[in-house]
Amino acid sequence: MGYRTGEKVSWNTSQGTTHGTVTDKRTKEFQHDGQTFKPTDDDPYYLVESDKTGATAAHKESALRKRS
Repeated sequence: MGYRTGEKVSWNTSQGTTHGTVTDKRTKEFQHDGQTFKPTDDDPYYLVESDKTGATAAHKESALRKRS
């Protein structure tokens, strides 16, 4: 499946559902907010920017849902 840069998505947090935009797809090891992520071509991570706060987070594809 996969997501493209600029695509609108949502994901669950402890506070409820958050909405945002995909800003990047990562398939190589990277650091974000002090954490190391180890994605692969078959299991990428996506950087997403929250619509509400503007904060960015890294999520696996399975954690995201496409918004219409």
